[in-house]
Amino acid sequence: MRRYRHEIDNVRAHLRSLWAVIGLEALIILALWYGWSQAPKAFTVHVPPDLRSGAILTLEEVPPANVYAFAFYIFQQLNRWPEDGARDFGRAIFRVSPYLTPKYRAELLSDLELKGRKGELAYRVRGVQQIPGHGFEERRVDILDDNVWVVWLDLDLFESVKGMTVKKTAIRYPLRVVRHAVDLEANPWGLALDGFAAEGPRRMTAAELTGEDRAAEEQG
Repeated sequence: MRRYRHEIDNVRAHLRSLWAVIGLEALIILALWYGWSQAPKAFTVHVPPDLRSGAILTLEEVPPANVYAFAFYIFQQLNRWPEDGARDFGRAIFRVSPYLTPKYRAELLSDLELKGRKGELAYRVRGVQQIPGHGFEERRVDILDDNVWVVWLDLDLFESVKGMTVKKTAIRYPLRVVRHAVDLEANPWGLALDGFAAEGPRRMTAAELTGEDRAAEEQG
């Protein structure tokens, strides 16, 4: 009888150890479930355009080429008035507003109101395009910190009124770009234009258009 009682005690001890293991596994499962539930549902990885030599990517890093492409695309859309600037300028601001900081959006709306009062938008058609040979280079993106960049765009600006060309100018635009990941559903880039940097846009010189200024800098 004593031997059987000893066996029963062993079985009960084994059952208690099994319940302890089950409880530990349940705690691990709950911890894993909680970690999974707190993980972000979506994230953005900025892949550089040139992968011939490979790339090491992190969630926080934005390659300069991607910052340049973003600034050029959004700024070009902002300055595309296909029929009548009095209507198209406001529509463009509204269309790209997720890609603008509140400050820059307010500046654009103020500019829209001012130009409208002066009659500078009626029947005006506008567009910008990249000057051939002045595309992306590393020197065109200044990295101020991990969240702020200045992009230098060299663009041809075209404007006409009722079919008559009124402006055709090569302009250098220093655009400030900031990290702005407040609504990735509306803005998957996680970036936004924040207005002009430095002294703002200016007409390009003949030396800048031909690249002589850069050649002089490299020789110096």
